Amino acid sequence: TLIVCALPIETQNQLEDYDVLYTGVGKVNATLKLARKFGKLGSYIPYNLVINYGTAGSQHRRYNKGDLVDCTRFVQRDMDVSGLGFKLGQTPFEEDVPIIIQSESEFNPVGKRVLCGSGDSFVQEKTIGDVVDMEAYALAKVCKLYDVPFISFKYITDDADGDAGGDWEENVGKGIVKFKEEILCEL
Repeated sequence: TLIVCALPIETQNQLEDYDVLYTGVGKVNATLKLARKFGKLGSYIPYNLVINYGTAGSQHRRYNKGDLVDCTRFVQRDMDVSGLGFKLGQTPFEEDVPIIIQSESEFNPVGKRVLCGSGDSFVQEKTIGDVVDMEAYALAKVCKLYDVPFISFKYITDDADGDAGGDWEENVGKGIVKFKEEILCEL
């Protein structure tokens, strides 16, 4: 199992016993780092599962700060080419990847099956997704294209509103204990 996180601050350096890849923030960094990791391995990728752990904001206050949720559906909340007749979240002229990517992972000890809207902006107003982050869609897409099962677990740090920045800074490192207790102990 490969665990993929954006930033070490999210894990508080408590995953030293696991194979962890830190990507940096955003869809481009996530795509680049995971694709490079898979590319270095050649035609054989030794992972039967990629788990993304990180933080997210909750849309519509559906989940509370401090909740750990499983994301099994992923959409690009900032892909908007509706001016050319495409649906919000749809990448133009791309036929092999659906607008919403579904998790292929059988591993899921949480079972809420949340829709995660990923985009390259820190959300402070309503957008696509039950929860919002900046990397999960990109990671899900790379895993789909490499045929590696993927699932994401997000610790809710904020309500994706005007207070999101301060709430994220206050809560960013708090979820790692829950992740270890509820997810990693099940591997």
